[in-house]
Amino acid sequence: MKTSMSCNVTHVRHIAAFLAEYASLLAGCGATCIRTEKNTRRLADAFGVGFDLSIMPAHVYVSVWDEDPSDSRIAVRKITNHGISFNINAKLSRLSWEVADNHIDFATTVDRFTAICKTKPTCKWEVLILTSLANASFCRLFGGDVISMLIVFISTLAGYRLKQVMLEDKRDVRLTFLCASFFSAALSAGGHIFDIGATPEIAVSTSVLYLIPGVPYINAVSDMIDRHYLCAFSRFFDAAILTVCLSAGLCAGLLILGLKWF
Repeated sequence: MKTSMSCNVTHVRHIAAFLAEYASLLAGCGATCIRTEKNTRRLADAFGVGFDLSIMPAHVYVSVWDEDPSDSRIAVRKITNHGISFNINAKLSRLSWEVADNHIDFATTVDRFTAICKTKPTCKWEVLILTSLANASFCRLFGGDVISMLIVFISTLAGYRLKQVMLEDKRDVRLTFLCASFFSAALSAGGHIFDIGATPEIAVSTSVLYLIPGVPYINAVSDMIDRHYLCAFSRFFDAAILTVCLSAGLCAGLLILGLKWF
């Protein structure tokens, strides 16, 4: 009986550790608190254990028990910022549904989770080109002409590449946003200085839109609606600080080049 009880406790401990790893990865890749909670609870229900989850701005706390909630096992994991990854988010959500619907055993689930953790990010060159095209499309959406779109494409290409290099070099993300914004604004201001194109002011104003932290803002609103206030305010202020940094870079570029709009 003692051996059976010991095996059961060990199994619950392993489940708690796995669920904490799962929740921390999901939250670190840009999932909202409600999505993290629902997916993790779906796994816990499939494993047949009691479950509770607390999500903080920097950590997740998972409590798992077999029959008696007072005899629970607690696992704590730090939320590591992996960057926004819709690919990993989708795979983790799919895993939770596969476990719930197909009754996959715990060992197989861990193996599949390990494989998801090894998912390679999207090719940086592909992201660079697509981001530049998307930002040029924003320029057109706000009324920019073809010349302005080309200027925005080039400035975004250079600024985003600078962002990639600085993040790969482990530079502070706030400094990275400021420098990338300054670089893009300075390049796009060339159309205004040399009177290239019919809408150079639109090229300048849209050249830094690729830096807007849209997903953190959306997640902050979602977390607030779901009453995860600490995470909501944390994400909102992180996004607001990044917005201030990119605004400072934009203003610095215009100031140095002598552009006066007001």
